Amino acid sequence: MKRVLFVGSTLLAFGMGYAFNNLTHLRGTTLKRVTGIGGVFFKSKDPKKLRDWYAEHLGLTTNSYGAVFEWYQGGDSTKKGFTQWSPFKENTTYFAPSDKDFMINYRVENMELLVDALKKEGVTVLDTVESFNYGKFVHIMDIDGNKIELWQPNDAVYEKMGKDMGAKTTK
Repeated sequence: MKRVLFVGSTLLAFGMGYAFNNLTHLRGTTLKRVTGIGGVFFKSKDPKKLRDWYAEHLGLTTNSYGAVFEWYQGGDSTKKGFTQWSPFKENTTYFAPSDKDFMINYRVENMELLVDALKKEGVTVLDTVESFNYGKFVHIMDIDGNKIELWQPNDAVYEKMGKDMGAKTTK
């Protein structure tokens, strides 16, 4: 009887350990959180003048939205990634309800799964996920009152949009 109980307990412990390891493995692969910076947005008295200054003095390749930095993804160096840099008019309400002069956009991998997890964790989610051909977006607030934009990009479409506009990237 003791032997049956010992074997049964060992099998149960092994099985629970295996299930826990698989659950942990799944959690790591299905819910990547932030994978990079998608953009830096900030207020300016004169966004055009500021874009021109950055182009002249720091060599940014700018367009009417700011600048797009092009890079290759670490996980797959054959895939391009993009980070947007954009000055907004100082009276923009796009950063509301935050009263800060900047907003960071973070690249994410699985928007719906991440938003569900953030809601369960008590994070303030400001709106619903919006989908466009170049990606999905949602806004959250951090504990310091900073509005954060999350972006699940479609880099191929984003790159094509830029090319169609005649925009160049900063490399």
